[in-house]
Amino acid sequence: MKKLIGTVLTLALGITMFCGCQKEDDVTIRIGSLSGPTTIGIINMMNETMDTNNSYDFTVSTQPDEIAASLNAGDLYIALIHDNLAAILYNRTEGGIQVIDINTYGVLYCITTDPSITSVSDLSGKTVITTGQGATPEYAMNYLLEQYGVTDCTLDFKTEGSEVIASLQADPNQIAVLPQPAATAAMVQIEGMDIAFSLDEAWSEVSDSRLVTGVTVVRTEFLEQHPNAVASFIVDHHNSVVLANSEVEQTAQLVVDAGIVGAVLVAQRAIPLCNIDCVASAQMRTDLEGYLQTLYDANPQAVGGAMPGDDFYHVG
Repeated sequence: MKKLIGTVLTLALGITMFCGCQKEDDVTIRIGSLSGPTTIGIINMMNETMDTNNSYDFTVSTQPDEIAASLNAGDLYIALIHDNLAAILYNRTEGGIQVIDINTYGVLYCITTDPSITSVSDLSGKTVITTGQGATPEYAMNYLLEQYGVTDCTLDFKTEGSEVIASLQADPNQIAVLPQPAATAAMVQIEGMDIAFSLDEAWSEVSDSRLVTGVTVVRTEFLEQHPNAVASFIVDHHNSVVLANSEVEQTAQLVVDAGIVGAVLVAQRAIPLCNIDCVASAQMRTDLEGYLQTLYDANPQAVGGAMPGDDFYHVG
């Protein structure tokens, strides 16, 4: 409920700022997103279940590199990607992209059939299977293991969530860290599998920053040429997020229709755990900068070797 209230309040601010926005720019905005929570946040835009202020063309991919390449090539104007990838692309392009909102906070969960595992500390001497090598899952886990003093936990990386679930089905005694909705899918399919702890909550216990998962970025060139279209997109994104969080059953069906989740029941259970949001206010910079600083302090290469400059954060 707290997340939804925050979104609604930010939406109210957005409506105040952009009230009366119409399709002022004759442009179709090409948007790329990763299959998962970031796409769930815009699924109502994609399926035209709400009025929008722009014309959109959507591309959904399971591979961050594909989204990054299309963004760099100019084939995409806006993309919903991992936060550290946004920082890396900003550094590589020397300011060629800017962040316009945070779209998801902590979506990572540790799941297991072992009831004795309730915190990061309990992972000592264990092997954890997970995804996201070189992305948020790896950096978040490494940070948490260090902060909780766990030096003997092994991370076994798989390519996709489906591979982790298959491994758990073969041996349910394993421990996994998965993002939503894959974590819920595993719990539905494997008897006794449950959430041990949320990485978001574990992060909050040892850090002043929030565990940010996904952000929305725009090509700087496109933002300069079409500021009204970008402002309207933010309003549409807000509306879509509010609808996703308030109309879970409707959104769950759209998520299944889009092939993001295989079953409506899984989608319905997962959406409230996805921490979907759309924070485009000054709070966006506060949360994101704090998180990226934590990553930088642990491993500068996690954010592309340098902290992004002021122009990385576009607060309309």
